[in-house]
Amino acid sequence: MTYEMPKLPYANNALEPVISQQTIDFHYGKHLQTYVNNLNSLVPGTEYEGKTVEEIVAIAPDGAIFNNAGQVLNHNLYFLQFAPKPSKKEPAGKLGEAIKRDFGSFENFKKEFNAAAVGLFGSGWAWLSVDKNGKLHITKEGNGSNPVRAGLKPLLGFDVWEHSYYLDYQNRRADHVNALWNIIDWDVVEKRM
Repeated sequence: MTYEMPKLPYANNALEPVISQQTIDFHYGKHLQTYVNNLNSLVPGTEYEGKTVEEIVAIAPDGAIFNNAGQVLNHNLYFLQFAPKPSKKEPAGKLGEAIKRDFGSFENFKKEFNAAAVGLFGSGWAWLSVDKNGKLHITKEGNGSNPVRAGLKPLLGFDVWEHSYYLDYQNRRADHVNALWNIIDWDVVEKRM
């Protein structure tokens, strides 16, 4: 199995001003490409050959294969959850109902999710995931980890590694996190439920 870059459903400049073309060029074009290249060079001849990134993340121990598989999975979910002009500002259907049930309201969910993303020390990710019983969870994952490792299914992820926002926001992580809500394609996220 060869791991590949996801095809962006938008032009590299389409998410401006939230995410600049320069950030997409570096974050997607260089950082993610490096993770994909690394994974393709690390996996052949190992017990992970032929496995999906989800399978690798679920079972691999900490180390180079896990780190690169985690970042490939994380970034695939991340880049495909955006749209230049989303059709709606919050989720509907099963996901919308689950958010209201588990967090009280969409606004309260956003507040808790933002706190997780901004409060993560160092590099990592904030995730909204669902467990096998349909309950939603907000988790903070350090470095390249993913909720798959805990048996959860990731639905929405915010990258808070500095390379995801520093060109546009410098040290203003909270501004970056707040701006991302304007480009979430809730139709895509709802289908992950």
